[in-house]
Amino acid sequence: MFAYFRGELIGASPDEAVVEVAGVAYSLLISSATYHRLPEPGSAVRLLAHLHVKEDVLQLYGFLDEEERQLFRLLLSTSGVGPRLALAVLSGLQVHEVQEAIVSNVPERLFEISGVGKKTAARIVLELRDRILKLQPSRPGKAASAASNASLREDATTALMTLGFSRAVAQKAVLGCFDRLKDPKVDELVRESLQAIRTP
Repeated sequence: MFAYFRGELIGASPDEAVVEVAGVAYSLLISSATYHRLPEPGSAVRLLAHLHVKEDVLQLYGFLDEEERQLFRLLLSTSGVGPRLALAVLSGLQVHEVQEAIVSNVPERLFEISGVGKKTAARIVLELRDRILKLQPSRPGKAASAASNASLREDATTALMTLGFSRAVAQKAVLGCFDRLKDPKVDELVRESLQAIRTP
């Protein structure tokens, strides 16, 4: 129904932005990530919109870019995920981090977010992984890099599992080492992860 709102930013908080368009002020719920990227009140702003309809309640949600709105809508399609929880996910991690956690099959990254339980995180990964991989991304370079990183981490995790470690232990070690290493190769990632597991 609404594609976007372009007008003056009247005010904003970490979860809401008010935009005046042609004399009418619209309230849109936003993620904290969007909030931190908004201009100063009184400035011109353009927010992409999503209208959520539930019974007799109409609520607008706002996004600064299509990538975030697209992920928001994908999250809404997941069993048990409503708009508030979808917004919490977008507030807890950057869009590419959520996508990476899903394609990497690392639900642990998601249930670190307040309000996201282990079962919900597992459902998000299970139901969205193939859909995220098939998306035509707005930033193909970043998406390709995320997919490549996911494959590398999965290879390292599998290697550790062949050495007798559980998937949970292997994934935790691989993720921690990958975040601090710069463009690691699989063998380097496995070696560093082994050291991390064996270090008390």
